Amino acid sequence: MFATCTACHEQPAKGEGSLYPDPATCANCHDGTVEPRVSWQPPVGPRRTNLRFDHALVPVMVRAGQPGPPGCMVCHGADDGTWMAVQRVNFGRCLGCHGVRTAHLAAPDTACTVCHMPLAQAQALTREDIAAFPTPPSHQETGWVGGRGHGRAAQSGGRNAPVAASCATCHAREFCLVCHVDAPERPPIQALPSDPRSTAIVVHLRPPPSHAEPTFLNRHGATARSAPAQCSSCHARESCLTCHVGTPRVAAALPTRGAGRGIGAIIERHRPVFHGPDFARGHGAMAARTPATCAGCHVQGNCLECHRLDAGTGPGYHPAAFLARHPAAAYARETSCSDCHNTGGFCATCHAAAGLVSSRTLQPGYHDANSNFIGGHGQAARQSLETCIACHVERDCLTCHSSQGGRRFDPHGPGFDAERLRTKNPQMCMVCHGTAIPTQ
Repeated sequence: MFATCTACHEQPAKGEGSLYPDPATCANCHDGTVEPRVSWQPPVGPRRTNLRFDHALVPVMVRAGQPGPPGCMVCHGADDGTWMAVQRVNFGRCLGCHGVRTAHLAAPDTACTVCHMPLAQAQALTREDIAAFPTPPSHQETGWVGGRGHGRAAQSGGRNAPVAASCATCHAREFCLVCHVDAPERPPIQALPSDPRSTAIVVHLRPPPSHAEPTFLNRHGATARSAPAQCSSCHARESCLTCHVGTPRVAAALPTRGAGRGIGAIIERHRPVFHGPDFARGHGAMAARTPATCAGCHVQGNCLECHRLDAGTGPGYHPAAFLARHPAAAYARETSCSDCHNTGGFCATCHAAAGLVSSRTLQPGYHDANSNFIGGHGQAARQSLETCIACHVERDCLTCHSSQGGRRFDPHGPGFDAERLRTKNPQMCMVCHGTAIPTQ
């Protein structure tokens, strides 16, 4: 009954009209007497495919050594030649006519665009269609992702093509953004058109084998400093700052997350192995010996969470009853008070509330512990001047120690070398002498 395919499908032979027959013509045979009646409607809308082929091209197709265009069974016939055992397309025959002697998915990348259009142009494809794309064997080879194999393939498009056309067949820019933080700096990625459907092909960002080596954490800093571009493929600045809170400069060479960039690797911060259960008891010695090591992950605020408690009411950095003896500890420099306290504000505020203040220069108040403090305060000032400037300013000293006024006490002391001091720091001399600095 069906002598030829074109008896119903006329377009391949004529190059015009609909590929599918008019449902009304089916009733010429399927009238309920000769053949059972059928109900059939041709597909509506564009084809859900990314194939470039159109049956309108059939009349102009030429095969080597064959007269005229190919017949329908050349592409749609079964391999065993059974009549009417048709299939959508036999891809092996397509490749054979185009000179590709290999399996479909193993064809070279340069052959993809012969039959396929870019993903962004195949608008009829759904996310489900794209997710079902078969994976080429090359993509399953070891090192395709971690070994940068896919990067070299993407850049094989030639001098005038930043990205290989084969990549655009299945992928779009959003697919690359799943991993690449440095997408704006990668010409092949920017050359890909934008298409959110491309993320239907699921990929996962996994660490390369080098990151699993036992010594990687100890030496990753050197790699980041010498070749930050290697890190910026997968890491944003936020990756580093998860751990390096106290040293943000280490991440200055990496881009921050933002529009047009991938999120990159998500880092989880863990305690180092040597931070055992009892590490808090002895961490002070290590912090004093190698503060730079601590500063890699910690900022001063972390220390102050414990070391800035009220010494008079609760446990913390200072031992019990430290408040009673803290003047001697501060004077003897047992520790550096200014590491945690603003001595000009913290100390003065407490002393004022306790009434340990003086309304006039060197009068009873803060220095009451030594009734004759004024007689020996010069030695205290020379030994620890920073403790004096917590409360006093320069004009307090000049009330007495000035060659131009006040009580005219000699501020220089025994063995003073005027010429040496003038050469070393003349601004200090100018406070009292002005520009006319004496030489003796």
